[in-house]
Amino acid sequence: MPALNEADNIEGAIRDTLEAFSEYGLKGEIIVVNDGSTDETAKIVDELAGPEPAHLIRMVHHRTPRGLGMAFRDGTMEARGDVVAFMPGDGENDPGEIMRYFSLMDQVDMVVPFVYNKDVRPKSRNLISTVFRMIVNLTFGVNFNYTNGTVLYRRVILNSNPNRSRGFFFQTENVVRAVWSGYLFAEVPYRLEVRGAGESKAISWKSLAEVIRNYLALIKEIYLSPEKRASRKPAPGTVSDLRRRETQDIGFGVEGKYSRE
Repeated sequence: MPALNEADNIEGAIRDTLEAFSEYGLKGEIIVVNDGSTDETAKIVDELAGPEPAHLIRMVHHRTPRGLGMAFRDGTMEARGDVVAFMPGDGENDPGEIMRYFSLMDQVDMVVPFVYNKDVRPKSRNLISTVFRMIVNLTFGVNFNYTNGTVLYRRVILNSNPNRSRGFFFQTENVVRAVWSGYLFAEVPYRLEVRGAGESKAISWKSLAEVIRNYLALIKEIYLSPEKRASRKPAPGTVSDLRRRETQDIGFGVEGKYSRE
């Protein structure tokens, strides 16, 4: 849960996450990455962490802001569970909207949500998101409805190839890499909440410049690095790896029926 000056929203985001854990019977932990906040964010998290014996709340500190992507990467490296998810500290995302799909992780290694109530965001931001999605899909040969939501990842996907993007492109980088590595995923609908307080940090000229740099770097990695391309495959023991091995074990008989070799 990355947080930069979210004193007005962080308590609600944490309590909503704990409630979702309880509602769906999940044993989880919350890792708040305090990304150089200068307000009371860290103090509020410390106060909440004390009386919560049933669910572990921990905090990682960045002395100065390092960006959303680095906050997510550091939180992932600190995580101890098999599955991780990005949950913003601004309260815009209802944790229950993605945790309701946790059981799908028995069948896939990544659950990618897409927003169905887009009207809660300004039309200008929806237009930018649509153009961005079209560019990503055409460039990388994928067909995502959305790439910047509260994705559920098998943690090994991220540990084996952590994102380099410091800004808002980090989710797109992760999901595109995962698809190109052969990981199975499911897309699911989810609902956005209205942001509690403050303004989103996603739309700015600085963020746009950072996204463009990261986009070009990912093109170079995907299409111009043959050694990386050759090494891409699902990690051993993942759902995708097991399915791939099953497929390799199946051949066609002379009558066109499947048979074990």
